[in-house]
Amino acid sequence: MIRRRSTPWIQRWSRILIAAIAACGALTTAYLTFEKLTGGKAACVAQAGVKGCNDVLSSPWGTVFGQPLALFGFLAYTSMLIFALAPLAIKGAENKDQRQKLENVTWLLLLAGAIAMTVFSSYLMYVLFFQLKAVCLYCIGSALFSLSLLVLTLIGHVWEDLGQIFFTAIIVGMVTLIGTLGVYAGVNSSGAIAESTSGKPVQISFTPSVAPNSQFGWEITTKSGESELALARHLVKIGAKEYSAYWCPHCHEQKLLFGKEAEQIIDDNVKVECADDSPKGKPELCKAAKIEGFPTWIINGKSYSGVQNLQELATNSGYTGSTNFKYFR
Repeated sequence: MIRRRSTPWIQRWSRILIAAIAACGALTTAYLTFEKLTGGKAACVAQAGVKGCNDVLSSPWGTVFGQPLALFGFLAYTSMLIFALAPLAIKGAENKDQRQKLENVTWLLLLAGAIAMTVFSSYLMYVLFFQLKAVCLYCIGSALFSLSLLVLTLIGHVWEDLGQIFFTAIIVGMVTLIGTLGVYAGVNSSGAIAESTSGKPVQISFTPSVAPNSQFGWEITTKSGESELALARHLVKIGAKEYSAYWCPHCHEQKLLFGKEAEQIIDDNVKVECADDSPKGKPELCKAAKIEGFPTWIINGKSYSGVQNLQELATNSGYTGSTNFKYFR
């Protein structure tokens, strides 16, 4: 009697494992999307002097077609979850052929999706470590999820035609990479504070080399655009306040994000100088507001600590004008 060859456990459980990982990814990206759309801050453990999750999420790489990148991640993980579980929903011996056809189709979709997600995640890991020079556990976790989905897709199914895997990987990988580079074309993170020639925002960087002036701190070397000016006027209109100190390098980074002209509007109408040795100092107001660090923004009664990218200020303040901001941190 011929004994039937048993199916390896990884192939029996591969779809369930894929679905579990995709569900974890979907929950994570759903949380990040919610925080981004509502102007909140993602819970993230960050070390002093090292950029964290919120810096990454608020960078130009954190937005695609005007929407949070996490939203597209949520859609991708949800699709993988559906592809993994769809055949399992078909029951009964009479539906065996239908289930087999659906399994074949969804395995191809899982393979293509896993390859695309892994290629895209690899690009984002390059950006994270070499461009933004940040540590984002959510981003690293998502990359590991994507890689795990690819590994499970490859070993969790009997691929009779290995050429099919190779061909799919080449085509999907090339399309994903070309599309990714196209979406992020012109975004750079050189650290130089200069006018962008591509229309994309430039990352600001500031390390003080001289002592600050007690009257104005350090010289503002960036120029404002129409979006920066419009946002500054909006912040004045809604009564926002920025608590700052002239000797604070991070406060100067906030100035650089606005540019010289818009910062003048902020300085005259929004800013509260907290340094007691400054001619403009009003430390009593800062104490009354219970300010613990600089800069701190109070917008519509809610406090926001640390340097805020202008896109974050726009979201948190209800600004609806142009967001073609020139700089980010």
